[in-house]
Amino acid sequence: MPVEHDEEHFAGRLSHALHDAGGGFDTDRAALAAGGQARGRRLRLRRRAAVAGGAAGIALVGVGAALLVPWGGTPAPLPASSRVSERPSNTPSTAPVTSRELIETLEELLPEGKVSEQEARGADGDLPMPYVRLVYDDGKGPGAIGVGLNRVEPGSDQARQTTDCPDKTLTPHDSCVSTRLPDGSLLKLFQGYEYPDRRVDTKWWSADLITPAGQHISVSEWNAAAQKGAPISRSEPPLSTAQLKELVTAQVWRGYVDSIPQDTGKPTATDQPVTVEEPSYAEILDTLVPLLPKDAKVVAKGTDYSYLVVDDGKGRSLVEIDVQHGMGDVAGELFGSDAETLPDGTKVTSREDAGDKDVPGCVRWTVDTLRTDGFRVVVSAYNADGPHAAPTHAKPALTARQLREIALSPTWDRFR
Repeated sequence: MPVEHDEEHFAGRLSHALHDAGGGFDTDRAALAAGGQARGRRLRLRRRAAVAGGAAGIALVGVGAALLVPWGGTPAPLPASSRVSERPSNTPSTAPVTSRELIETLEELLPEGKVSEQEARGADGDLPMPYVRLVYDDGKGPGAIGVGLNRVEPGSDQARQTTDCPDKTLTPHDSCVSTRLPDGSLLKLFQGYEYPDRRVDTKWWSADLITPAGQHISVSEWNAAAQKGAPISRSEPPLSTAQLKELVTAQVWRGYVDSIPQDTGKPTATDQPVTVEEPSYAEILDTLVPLLPKDAKVVAKGTDYSYLVVDDGKGRSLVEIDVQHGMGDVAGELFGSDAETLPDGTKVTSREDAGDKDVPGCVRWTVDTLRTDGFRVVVSAYNADGPHAAPTHAKPALTARQLREIALSPTWDRFR
């Protein structure tokens, strides 16, 4: 990433970041989600998920990628339960859903098998972001399954980011498909890995559904009895993609989302921050390309955040860039006492590190700049073609001097 520990600040793919941060189901992430979103909106240090997917409430509440592969035979349907079918769907419940109801519902919706280690949080507590998780064994080995419930603003960036498939350069995965259902809901099905660098081969499959009313249901499953730290117990997670789709679209979850108490606090006009329209990824990359060295051939461009993959004839190298407004209030956080100050007041600092994905041999060079009006340009280059990829060079394809020239180019003033 362009800045050390930027991932904890960045909100562009919050659910992915939460998934990466999650070490299991026992962590309460409601406060983390709220704080991360607020800080992420302010800092906007990066527009990407490192996460591979995940969500708020628990590590599984909301993201991933989607999966579309040919299936052999007809998958076993999820059982129809009279108790489940009698529960509300789109009609708001008279009382917030309880943890017991969530556990009973998930158990009833699963195919026949053994369940254990049930855990849930209802919408009736101080942190009304319900979730349920358990370990399910269909006779082929235990696998963790969890469901998270939340609300999102329909048509918002958060809704789009939750149902968009991640960029394979940043989040390697087997397959991902995002579709719109006949009722207007957006569905994303994902098949990937808990650790995108595959240091542990735990598979992570997920399904995210966002309805036109903003109900967000997220289902995640693993081929191990826990998200992290448990041995692989089966070749694949327990539910097929068809079964994941059936589970995430069960009407009962929508009623449970509707039972989450509404936040009635509305910001006043004086509370609204003054916003500046940020340039699009395409605009940033179109400005970056002419600033590259002549021997750096562009072979790939980012779609969900601003990056390029360049080839200097010796191998491919990832180049990340971000352009941000209103960063003056965090200057002390971004630039230490050793930062250089140019005659026009622009602050400049350079860093060299090993990236943030623990890839052996990874080298990342970063140049960070901040103009006096709070306008920031930060650019990084790796000695690999992705944050999870093995190095292709001993050093990044762009030198520190070239990165500095790019970040300080007056061409960026068009966005100030």
